[in-house]
Amino acid sequence: MGKSETNLDDITHWIDGARVGGTPARTGEVFNPATGEVTGLVRFADAATVAAAVQSGKRAFPAWADTPALRRARVMFKFKELLEKHQESLAAILTREHGKVLDDAKGEVVRGIEVVEFACGIPHLLKGDYSEQVSTGIDQYSLRQPLGVVAGITPFNFPAMVPMWMYPIALACGNAFVLKPSERDPSASLMMADLLQRAGLPDGVFNVVQGDKVAVDALLHHPDVAAVSFVGSTPIAEYIHQEGTRHGKRVQALGGAKNHMVVMPDADLEQAVDALIGSAYGSAGERCMAISVAVAVGRIADALVERLAARAKSLKVGDGMDKASEMGPLVTGAHQAKVKGYVDLGVQEGAKLVVDGRRLTVPGREKGFFLGGSLFDHVQPSMRIYREEIFGPVLGVVRVPDFAAAVDLINAHEYGNGVALFTADGNTAREFVRRVKVGMVGINVPIPVPMAFYSFGGWKKSLFGDTHAYGMDGVRFYTRMKAVMQRWPGSIGKGAEFVMPTAK
Repeated sequence: MGKSETNLDDITHWIDGARVGGTPARTGEVFNPATGEVTGLVRFADAATVAAAVQSGKRAFPAWADTPALRRARVMFKFKELLEKHQESLAAILTREHGKVLDDAKGEVVRGIEVVEFACGIPHLLKGDYSEQVSTGIDQYSLRQPLGVVAGITPFNFPAMVPMWMYPIALACGNAFVLKPSERDPSASLMMADLLQRAGLPDGVFNVVQGDKVAVDALLHHPDVAAVSFVGSTPIAEYIHQEGTRHGKRVQALGGAKNHMVVMPDADLEQAVDALIGSAYGSAGERCMAISVAVAVGRIADALVERLAARAKSLKVGDGMDKASEMGPLVTGAHQAKVKGYVDLGVQEGAKLVVDGRRLTVPGREKGFFLGGSLFDHVQPSMRIYREEIFGPVLGVVRVPDFAAAVDLINAHEYGNGVALFTADGNTAREFVRRVKVGMVGINVPIPVPMAFYSFGGWKKSLFGDTHAYGMDGVRFYTRMKAVMQRWPGSIGKGAEFVMPTAK
């Protein structure tokens, strides 16, 4: 990063293969969440800066689209090699600006690399179909072609992994890409842009615009942006979908979540507690796949809450760079205040606050945006702390009498992103998978994020659009199908044909 006169990082855009300042009139503060200190200023793009990035992509697109898929794959192979070489440095950027513990940040980079690995197979993934002699002298085949300039709008909680859900596949398919990362932790986007350039990606094929809603709307309205991918909250996902499709674009918008984990009476209690602690409080709960509701079935409830309380109280919360830390701070002071407000609300609504994380202080990091793990028992479906996505280290326990009540509870919620079931019974697991109305399901796995060769996406208000992220859904989203029928002169009969071609 460059340094300004005030010794803060000057976080810029990346256009045409270089860092550019754009219009400096509007900036945002970037914090180190562990110390509460401002570490940088990120420049917010205006419509003209966004247009410059889109035009850069538009100029670079024809030559990149004409580049053989095998050569595009080789760029992805080199990019993967560079990501692995610089994994520690990229992870450190994530911890410094997001706050997650370093091991978690390294894991984020690894999951992103897995999508790059998938994109390395693009020559196979772009293969079409061929049928000989569909009619006399006529053959039929299909192929996939890139869209043009496409855009990704990504959230703060995974500033490396979520963009890598998008651009490796989009680029490998032959598109140019404009990334609008979160303004809260934007520096990872510039490091990835630099690594792509070093991997051999031509200038202009990948561009980055920093900013806020002004940049988002400029991408949604620009006529040369063919498609938009988004991950974030449900209200914004719905807005992105409506506004993007209104302007004739393909839109893939992943929204919010309220993920449940059902613990059956026959579950291994220690395994279930381990799973809940890691999935509810890992990354300070700032994950779209975090478990925020434990559904305790029948007699297991008291023992589950007792063990959860003991573990939540003993969480090691601290600076993410400290190897002893199990949980870091929240991303900003504003978000810390919002999550504290939800804990206050839960008390007002009548839930039992078993563990209160609001008063936590970290020695030497008193100004950091820390919040201890909080645990509620006797949460009711009518409460806002049950209905709404908190996005923080707050776990609520809902008690239900039986399996059927657990399934009904989950299916009645407006979100359907991820869900888990812990049980020792195979038939219970099978019935759960069949009956639950959720897009991603884990059986004795608390965070069932699909591998890169599958696809990621929820149901109901957790997804707007027709395709999930990455995997073959990503290939389909970033290409369009073309069907071709061919016949050569030697097989063409004489005379005009006034009917549709048929198999004759």
